[in-house]
Amino acid sequence: MATTILLVRHGETDWNRANRVQGHSDIPLNAAGREQAAALATELADETFDAVYSSDLTRAVQTARAVAVAHGLGVTTHRGLREKHFGTWESLHDQEVFDRFPGAATGSWGTARLPRRWPSACSRLSARSRRVTARGACWPCRTAARAVLRHCAVDGVDRIGNCQVVRITVERGNIRAVD
Repeated sequence: MATTILLVRHGETDWNRANRVQGHSDIPLNAAGREQAAALATELADETFDAVYSSDLTRAVQTARAVAVAHGLGVTTHRGLREKHFGTWESLHDQEVFDRFPGAATGSWGTARLPRRWPSACSRLSARSRRVTARGACWPCRTAARAVLRHCAVDGVDRIGNCQVVRITVERGNIRAVD
């Protein structure tokens, strides 16, 4: 039997709007983000949910709570579902990252991507390890949304919009995107 998982990115924050790196910084939803979360709850009103899981960061919990409450559910939070910690990049605008850290690589995340080794940030291995721990607390969540999408080779979904829903299925250990 397949399990369908809806991956949703949190609603907009002031830092999203300003193109600031958030990572583990606990930034709440702004007014637009709260409206997006309410619209998401309406969009998903006819869906059936067994559970709602979220990172423990305020922006994620606020988004998840909008959907959970509409379905009479609570939100199970886990620190391991946070996005990557970006160290000295956090709170900086994208251009500030390039100005202060000329070795920054361009890539799919915003306009900058953390190099493989960055002294003040969590490593990819550390982030993966944290998410594996989270899996035990809230299976079938395995990792952050973008990492799951990369694993599923979902074309064209490298940057996930605020409150965007992406469906995947898990069956017999196989993960795939749902059209």
